[in-house]
Amino acid sequence: MDAQWLRELLSGPVPWRSTVTRCYHRWHASAHCSFAFPPMPAPAGHPRPRHRAPARPAWQRGPPARRSRSSWSAAFQDDSVMRKFYGWKIVGAGCAIQFLQAGLLHQAFGAYVSVLSDERGWSKTSLSGAAALQSAEAALLGPLLGWLVDRFGSRGLIRLGVAILGLGFMLLSTIQSLGTFYGAIIVIAIGSSLSGFFPVTVGVINWFERKRARALSTVGFGLALGGTCVPLVAWSIQTWGWRPTAFASGVLIIAAGLPLASLFKRRPEDVGQTLDGLPPPVPDAGKPTADGEAAARQGLTARQALRTSAFWLLAGGHGSALLIVTAVNVHAISHIHHGLGYTLAQAALAITFMTIAQIAGVGLGWLIGDVFEKRYLCAGCMLMHASGMLLLAHAQSPLHIAAFALLHGMAWGLRGPLMQAVRADYFGRLAIGKILGLSLIVVSIGQIAGPLVAGVLADRMGDYRPGFTVLASLALLGSLMFLAARPPAGMRPVPA
Repeated sequence: MDAQWLRELLSGPVPWRSTVTRCYHRWHASAHCSFAFPPMPAPAGHPRPRHRAPARPAWQRGPPARRSRSSWSAAFQDDSVMRKFYGWKIVGAGCAIQFLQAGLLHQAFGAYVSVLSDERGWSKTSLSGAAALQSAEAALLGPLLGWLVDRFGSRGLIRLGVAILGLGFMLLSTIQSLGTFYGAIIVIAIGSSLSGFFPVTVGVINWFERKRARALSTVGFGLALGGTCVPLVAWSIQTWGWRPTAFASGVLIIAAGLPLASLFKRRPEDVGQTLDGLPPPVPDAGKPTADGEAAARQGLTARQALRTSAFWLLAGGHGSALLIVTAVNVHAISHIHHGLGYTLAQAALAITFMTIAQIAGVGLGWLIGDVFEKRYLCAGCMLMHASGMLLLAHAQSPLHIAAFALLHGMAWGLRGPLMQAVRADYFGRLAIGKILGLSLIVVSIGQIAGPLVAGVLADRMGDYRPGFTVLASLALLGSLMFLAARPPAGMRPVPA
């Protein structure tokens, strides 16, 4: 079409000239005009309207011709981010690795303790020493692991740890004495530390900020679901024996763990993505971001974190929680089987019910972990731990055991992922690996003391009631520690 001819037509002595002119200008300024007409001056007495045309319904507009890519991502970020953000693949891999370790090692270790105590006649104190040895190894390796994770990332450590853990289970299937049992446990402990909760947690923390508690709770589903394997492990031990069960566990860990470890990547910035997969914040030209605020969001160094009271209070509260958790993992099946007179299958069923409650607790943390202040949630969980432990110690009926499983499982599932999330909120990502590694030194005191206190008092008193009662009292102290842990000066909890 000739644009000059159209201008002459519109400027002629035609009654409908002004109406056609206004329509032309509106059409030319609309997003649907794809022709390269030169701008036409408005006729005298009819200036170009400066107001915008009334908005039309969406079904009449058609697809926009010049919509920018950023506007599309802003409109659909809730859907596309969840599908494309690589951090959720890391969360899935971490969940599967936690499932393997929980189902075959952490929550199933009590079944091995019960069988070895009957078959070999080893004391509960000796078997508790093996569990304490795992915690002591974690405390010794913690600072080194923190430095390695911050320096090299999680993927290489998890690969190495998976291979060592599988070989440790194969060695466990060949033991003939208490000394060789301890040797196999050392290998298992090293593999578990290199491929377990610590490097998986750091790998997830480096990818999330606003949805950190939700991501860690999703990983916690693997730890919780692993308890559903305890009846299967117990059945395998009773049917095939503990040696074939241990060897098959090692093979399964290596076969499934190595492909999962390869999914881990270090940071979102390394692959061109951002934290939580959200668009980077646009700085306000009138209010530029201060250097101090940016440094605060990045985090504290390990030296700075050690100088805060929050570091020690969180570590102390976490350690008191693990007094309960590790004692239950090592001794609950033996207490229910030998102390309360139930069969091994019934004791394993109680652990399964506890696992179901743990899954529910993880789901609750997934919903509210980023909504409420985490230290208050942790303090409430410690009260549930203490109450559950007292019910288990003085159980008089299956109802008491079920109440213990409900309270302890819910508290464990809700509190577990929050332990690392609250540290990341308080101290940032800058040196989170070193900070978590140093925290392990304090936390491992609870891991070591829990099984030992319960086992020693059980050997001396004849049952687990005194030891479980002492541990429940210490859990109440942990609740007060969480209440007193406030964010360090210059840092603030991440907003929901």
